[in-house]
Amino acid sequence: MLQGKVALEEHVALEALAGVGPPSASADVNDPDYLADVRQRLGETSRRLDDMDRCGIQWMVLSLGNPGIQAIADPTRAIDTARRANDELAERFVRVHPDRFAGLAAVPMQDPAAAGDELERAVRDLGLKGALINGYSNTSLDDTETVQYLDEPPVWEFWARAAALDVPVYLHPRDPLPSQRRAYAGYPALIGSAWGFGVETASHVLRLMLSGLFDRFPGLKLIVGHLGEGLPFLLPRVEHRLRHVRPESRGAAQRPLTSYLTSNLWLTTSGTFRSAALLTTLLEVGSDRVLFSVDYPYERIDEQAEWLETVPLGQAERTKIGRTNALHLLCLEAA
Repeated sequence: MLQGKVALEEHVALEALAGVGPPSASADVNDPDYLADVRQRLGETSRRLDDMDRCGIQWMVLSLGNPGIQAIADPTRAIDTARRANDELAERFVRVHPDRFAGLAAVPMQDPAAAGDELERAVRDLGLKGALINGYSNTSLDDTETVQYLDEPPVWEFWARAAALDVPVYLHPRDPLPSQRRAYAGYPALIGSAWGFGVETASHVLRLMLSGLFDRFPGLKLIVGHLGEGLPFLLPRVEHRLRHVRPESRGAAQRPLTSYLTSNLWLTTSGTFRSAALLTTLLEVGSDRVLFSVDYPYERIDEQAEWLETVPLGQAERTKIGRTNALHLLCLEAA
């Protein structure tokens, strides 16, 4: 088994988030025993380290999962909670195990200027390696439909800071808005990780591409999980059909959409262990753009690690995907 792997989409529970914001709308469809095990592992360190050791993982890059800070509509509260969460992540995990855990900061996108300040503080003072954002952010205390997506003009101030710091941002899934769930009526299990997460996040990435964000900040680094939420397979069709639409209907992108996929995005294997899908992704983006991840504790480390060994790859490619790509992207020290 490949040793020294780096896993990027791995989650923790933090006391700073206790009782803050609504839970994921799809959480109550999970089996109670599964959910109880997940909740225990989210806040526990020794079992996590044991799992890592058993499966050849040197580094876990830790972050908050869905919906995190993005569900806190009050900007003042979001700013305070993000700061406390990042301090706790650094103190409880990163500083206690500096050779095993790294972190991605929570950022209060309800106030993009404050989010940029917090990202800089987290990177420079706490040693965190970038940010993870759970999709759109709620911006109204009275209306759950009032949200802000990351391509919208007020957020570009934050993207400028991320580009200047030269750190990646992980776009993590979130449940689709309540008004967009009619297609799932009668099948609530589809709202979250089984399907809705991917549709919501892939659409969010398309918004970022079409907005011209990556033309404005060509060095911006975006990480997307679950083998890119289907984008390596679907994006060529989107690009092809957009040739036939009126220019004002398709945003400000100056380049083919697939060029952003191969120049600004890194894709992780989190929770997606099918060899044919990985090989097709590699054909689209190349082995420099793919990163091993588990999605712990929602997925099992042994299942994901054992699968990586079975993919028909040369050892050099397997090592890049499992280890060295992440070391370079996040500036982690090799063992």
